[in-house]
Amino acid sequence: MDRWNDLTFALSFAAVCICVSDLLFVKVQNNMGKTQNKIFMLLLCIVAMNGVCNTLTGYYAPYLEIADIAKPITDRARFIYFVFHTALAPMFFFYISHVCGVVFKSNANYKKYIYYFIFGITEILAITNPFTHWVYFRDKETNAFTRNWGEAIIYVAAAIFLVLAFKYIYTAWGALNRKRRIGMLMFSIITIAGIVIQLLDPHIKVELFAEAIGLTGVMMIIENEDDRIDPETGLYNRQAFIMDLQTYLLNKTKVHAVCLRIETPEIISRKSGQANREMAERKVSEYLVSIHQKYNVYKLGRRTFVLMAFGKSDDEAYDLASRIALRFDKPWKLVDTMVLLSSSLLVAKIPEQLDTLNDSLYMFDSFKPGKGAKKILFGDDLNNILRGSAIEKSISNGLAEGKFEVFFQPTYTIDGRKLHGAEALVRLRDDEMGLLFPDEFIPVAENNGLIDAIDDYVLMEVCKTIKEEKLDEYVDCINVNLSVVQLMKPGFVDHINGIVDMTGVDKSMINFEVTESVSGGSYDVLNNVINDLKKEGFLFSMDDYGTGYSNMKALASMNLDCIKIDKSILWEAEKSELGFIILENCIRMIHQMELNILVEGVETEEQIKLLEPMGVNYLQGYFFSKPVPKDKFLKIVHESDTRSKA
Repeated sequence: MDRWNDLTFALSFAAVCICVSDLLFVKVQNNMGKTQNKIFMLLLCIVAMNGVCNTLTGYYAPYLEIADIAKPITDRARFIYFVFHTALAPMFFFYISHVCGVVFKSNANYKKYIYYFIFGITEILAITNPFTHWVYFRDKETNAFTRNWGEAIIYVAAAIFLVLAFKYIYTAWGALNRKRRIGMLMFSIITIAGIVIQLLDPHIKVELFAEAIGLTGVMMIIENEDDRIDPETGLYNRQAFIMDLQTYLLNKTKVHAVCLRIETPEIISRKSGQANREMAERKVSEYLVSIHQKYNVYKLGRRTFVLMAFGKSDDEAYDLASRIALRFDKPWKLVDTMVLLSSSLLVAKIPEQLDTLNDSLYMFDSFKPGKGAKKILFGDDLNNILRGSAIEKSISNGLAEGKFEVFFQPTYTIDGRKLHGAEALVRLRDDEMGLLFPDEFIPVAENNGLIDAIDDYVLMEVCKTIKEEKLDEYVDCINVNLSVVQLMKPGFVDHINGIVDMTGVDKSMINFEVTESVSGGSYDVLNNVINDLKKEGFLFSMDDYGTGYSNMKALASMNLDCIKIDKSILWEAEKSELGFIILENCIRMIHQMELNILVEGVETEEQIKLLEPMGVNYLQGYFFSKPVPKDKFLKIVHESDTRSKA
């Protein structure tokens, strides 16, 4: 019997030492900001106090019959043990609910009160036991410890809390990272093993020791947040934001996200060095922590911060953003200099407006400053950004599911108005948003890196159409738009040659179009690519001429075949004398460069008559045809061929 008492004493004392060490470690780490951290400290205190009580019981148990002091000490120790041990399962449940993010679920507040009620009843049973003896009592005749019906209620309540805790773990499993999963499993397995061993052999009081070891694992794996902290600012990092946001979304947590983007650190870096950029971010971080809880502030990336505001109304969240915006109206002190930082702010409701992780990250990573005097994007202002996220998904799905389609808009000669060719224009059919046009999805595709796949698809479809329908017998060429993002990449010429060679199409049937406004700053690179592709037999046109700010000398040096004058130049020529002069001079200058001319946006007979004396070569516009699907374009081709033969 003494051997078992010695073992109980040793295991209980070891549990106390472990918990005290853990408490000191947590104190040194200064990691007590969140409710989750405070509950963990309570768990450590509960196990430590239980260990002290068991240590005293184990030490004095052999002296119950021979020492008067032994009985009152063991009685008091057992009472304190029951009071604290009764709180262990509920505290574990509340800790798990915080780790899994369930406690913030506003529509489940009534459940919290039920949990608090059950917890309160069990604690009342334990605290009042010296008077009621409903939980346990000492038999007066045999002096033996006897359990009563109240203990069964406490154990049933503990089982309920443990089942709920494991339910939350199971529900939130997909939103938890591998580290947190391991931490929870470690505590559960070790603690359950200790309980089972003690049930099988009551002499081995190993339960508390197992709980202490399990909590140490939780402390090392879950409570230690070094990998969640941004080293420059001390705020939570992007990984922490993603993990926490996943739990909020999973549990439909209602929260306002206030996103801040600093717009000027690059200017500071160029003028004063990288250190000042980092210092600017630290200064902003310190300010954000001064007005909001540190454990709800994240550094999402360079220049971007997110504050998660719980339990606030729309007006309160907007006021928080307004307060931040007002601070950016004042200068910031960086060492010995004062600088003004510009900012953009966005307030989004989760999950009402952002109900997926991808939508949220897209929103915070890509939003642009508000137009005009609007410093904060809020409410309906977010719709355009959300549409961008939807378009991004549509692009990915469209490539995977074949939802892209090539339309053709015919081009005609001004002399005789004969079919000359067509411009290939890509469209995206989305099941929910309908037909999407390039001006909406191409910029998104360029940002997310999918533009290459779209350009390749269009070129491949054009080549297949030329080959399968023998278009070289009916038209001179098909115009294909080139993305400058793709064009500037190494190996582009070989890549294009590979696609066209695969189909066996005559390269002179492909007339690539580049846009004036986006190529103006990269003439050297553009020229080299054009020259290399021209050597292979391809044709080249400058699209949207008149909308950019071309360097005329550089433009004249480019090895082009045709200039496409933008429709706005033609339409303005109809409205005013100045517009007519601009159109006339543009055409004259292009003739002097000995290039062909195509005018876009032709919609009336009067416009054609306006252009005929000027020596334009080709026309394109609704007067002839809107962009049409391939089958309708082929019908136009064959009808035009029939008329020409007639």
